[in-house]
Amino acid sequence: MTLYIGRDASKLWKRVCAETLTEINLLAENWKYLLAGLIFQYVHGLAARGVHYLHRPGPVLQDAGFFLLPELGQDKAYISETLFTFIFLSFILWSFHPFILKSKKIYTVLVWCRVLAFLVASQILRIFTFYSTQLPGPNYHCREGSELARLPRPDSVIEVLLINFPRGMVYGCGDLIFSSHMIFTLVFVLTYQKYGTLRWIKQLSWLLAVIQSFLIVASRKHYTVDVVVAWYTVNLVVFFIDNKLPEMPDRTGGASLLLPMSTKDKDSKTKEENHKLLNGNSGDPADWWQRNQVNGKTLENGNTGHPDAAMNGV
Repeated sequence: MTLYIGRDASKLWKRVCAETLTEINLLAENWKYLLAGLIFQYVHGLAARGVHYLHRPGPVLQDAGFFLLPELGQDKAYISETLFTFIFLSFILWSFHPFILKSKKIYTVLVWCRVLAFLVASQILRIFTFYSTQLPGPNYHCREGSELARLPRPDSVIEVLLINFPRGMVYGCGDLIFSSHMIFTLVFVLTYQKYGTLRWIKQLSWLLAVIQSFLIVASRKHYTVDVVVAWYTVNLVVFFIDNKLPEMPDRTGGASLLLPMSTKDKDSKTKEENHKLLNGNSGDPADWWQRNQVNGKTLENGNTGHPDAAMNGV
């Protein structure tokens, strides 16, 4: 039993190391896109912080969702954030599953390149939208009489650039149309819908997205229009950008040889493929161990069998 567990642990470690090497190579090719996407997350937060200075509290606007959904109240407003955190963390864990699981369909770096492209495009549209018209915020801390509804004039540029993280993000006002929570939720759900493998998780993801929509309105964090606009805008953004981006290689069909490579790597790629074919190795980095073939039988871990014994059926 000890030997069996040790062998499995060794295979898992080899898999993690091989996947890490593959992802590092992809990161070296695509780090500019990832860095630009991450920087824009800060730009988006800075824009949301800036519109808070322009926010003017006023009477909450008439909203159909507010009539249909009972108000959760400040003591239960955390329910919406709890569900969003669960969706966010679940997607992150899934995006890194190729490092552990043997059945690989995606590359983590390439998935996040696509996800950040979807997020950036949606957030650019969001910034233009909420700066066009500032609505009185329906959230509890954005209503008339709240000290957080209006921000005092900043004393310096540094105060604006620091955006009072994370308090400034949690208690923001004015960045309403359209919902940022729904941008992340829908981008994650749409990405798993395309690259995920489990049908029941796909169905559960869409159900959680719908529940998240209702909770956002019920907690009065957004007007109903903010959620409705997010639903069709994000879906359209993902549809058009996904068609423009090169398709991500599917690893289930042994397509890991389709990794993007620079011109200088083409010669080394050809030599590597020939080496794999000669040794009987598959294209998946997790399977890059030496194999010996005896009379059509594949023996792993370098174990060889005597040809005469194999012929005699021993």
